[in-house]
Amino acid sequence: MKRSSWGFGQIVLLSLHVSLTTAFSDSILQILPENSGSSPHHRHRHRKIPRDDNLYCDSWRFVVEANDVGPWARIPSRCVAFVQDYVTNDRYRADSEAVADASLEFAKTVKVSGNGKDAWVFDIDETLLSNVPYYAVHGFGCGHRSETFDENSFDEWVDLAEAPALPASLRLYKELEQLGFKISLLTGRTEFQRSATSKNLDYAGYSNWERLILSLQI
Repeated sequence: MKRSSWGFGQIVLLSLHVSLTTAFSDSILQILPENSGSSPHHRHRHRKIPRDDNLYCDSWRFVVEANDVGPWARIPSRCVAFVQDYVTNDRYRADSEAVADASLEFAKTVKVSGNGKDAWVFDIDETLLSNVPYYAVHGFGCGHRSETFDENSFDEWVDLAEAPALPASLRLYKELEQLGFKISLLTGRTEFQRSATSKNLDYAGYSNWERLILSLQI
């Protein structure tokens, strides 16, 4: 299984699918649904995003999250400011915190048996680990540096094993451990990336997982 083109789609989808260390990671991670632009704070913050583009891009985000946009390789060029604002400010992290909180509330309703059979499965990229530093270098999938997803350059990034944890996911991970869940990890990364992935997980603060399931090389 190969990763789909432009993993940023996973970033946009994180607010629905989280099951967020460096100074950089503390400030990144965020699409603001500020369609009306009525708040003075909102007008100031998004003064570089034309109102029509803001509406268009917020709607585009919605259809991506609903998985109705169909195959796509690049984020629309008119959404460059919109996307960059989302992933470099507070809303993405706030969305992730809300999803982590909801997940934890569900987890607390489960009567964990203690026999090791109560499992929780996490994805890795854009769920446990953030690849925003990689996408920042590659134009967030849009704008003047627009490019389609490149497997080779992403593999080089993976080999660095420096992706930061998404803070809300790390918190959820730790709290699930305390509740007694056995944690497994499932990823589209291939088997030859096992060592780098394990190293990165440890670097980001994730430990004591039961299984790391990777894809076969195709």
